[in-house]
Amino acid sequence: MKMKNLFVASTALSIAALPVLADPQAEVLHWWTSGSEAKSVAVLQEEFAERGGTWTDMPVAGGGGDAAMTALRARVLSGNAPTAVQLKGPAIQEWYEEGVLADISDVAEQQGWADVLPDQLAEHMKCDGHWCAAPVNVHRVNWIWANKAILDQNGVEMPTTWEEFNAASDKLQEAGITPLAHGGQSWQDATLFEAVVLGHGAEFYQSALIDLDPEALDSETMVEVFDEMRTLRGYVDDNFSGRDWNLATAMVMNGEAAFQIMGDWAKGEFLAAGKVPGEDFLCGATPGDGYLYNVDSFAMFDVGGDEDKVAGQNLLAELIVGPSFQETFNLNKGSIPVRSDVSLDDFDMCAHISAEDMAKDAASGSLLPSYAHGMALRGEPAGAITDVVTAHFNSDMSSQDAVQMLTEAVANAM
Repeated sequence: MKMKNLFVASTALSIAALPVLADPQAEVLHWWTSGSEAKSVAVLQEEFAERGGTWTDMPVAGGGGDAAMTALRARVLSGNAPTAVQLKGPAIQEWYEEGVLADISDVAEQQGWADVLPDQLAEHMKCDGHWCAAPVNVHRVNWIWANKAILDQNGVEMPTTWEEFNAASDKLQEAGITPLAHGGQSWQDATLFEAVVLGHGAEFYQSALIDLDPEALDSETMVEVFDEMRTLRGYVDDNFSGRDWNLATAMVMNGEAAFQIMGDWAKGEFLAAGKVPGEDFLCGATPGDGYLYNVDSFAMFDVGGDEDKVAGQNLLAELIVGPSFQETFNLNKGSIPVRSDVSLDDFDMCAHISAEDMAKDAASGSLLPSYAHGMALRGEPAGAITDVVTAHFNSDMSSQDAVQMLTEAVANAM
């Protein structure tokens, strides 16, 4: 049912206007289940409890969030939606169009979100001009993580081009070292793919994976992208199928592999294990210019006017974007605060690189939403691209055949 006119007004009540006796309650659906992620969401639970709230946790394992979305769909169809759900990108708008999201504009206006959130990122949190989601953080997706000891022992520098990455990987492979830690899951394949696409230019990424321009999809440049994907496949160990992303991170951490290409939630795993950037592990942007972002956020669902749940939603929204949580959470998670006024004094070198690059790329037009992590496209085109990428990565399919399949798949999904 597409009923924008039913955009729920019940949560437009301000925190101050809520009944004094309201007991803030929230059932929170999310997919933060790895070590660093669980530690990060626990920060929010603690702050919520300290403010008198009752939190019911509903974690659904699966780093890409697909399983969580399946669980959410079932809950909504049964008329029993959670009060708060980890959502992001176009998925927020899709659920809004179903008429099931609540309006949290009063909280946003009271807390001055418009003054402290970057405009480009804030737009993802709005539905027809109303605030309908609370942003948690900014993850950079296009990172290379490396085991410093392995690189030092083998005379390898952090690569800045794909040619350098391939040359370093060939050298490591000859030394008996697995060059690239990777998990054989479709969203991880897509993460590699979009990094390689970005390496061929921010304009090409915009045309191919945001605008879905047929000429960009069916181009020699895209053939080169799949050529590099085939090369990367050769640097992955034979046991990668089904491996979770955090286990791939552990391979780099433990010296079982040299590199991982993954968002900076991987840094959260390094930090949770007591590893120090610049000493135990290295970070660097994947080759090319541009910043692929993934903004975690929570949307509030229709709770039928239940005063305790409305109070819980408003309290959650206030805490999520509050300076204290923004700092503490992101120090644990590996991301950077979405607020522009949070000091980075306590953040590590990788976070400082991320913040500086985000500002630079925002100014140059190369701050781009991640397709692989649900920020750029709606479900059908994104799924069509990922299906082709995974099919190619796990077979002997030629690059030319992959480009043809990609072009046809996207056209059919439009």
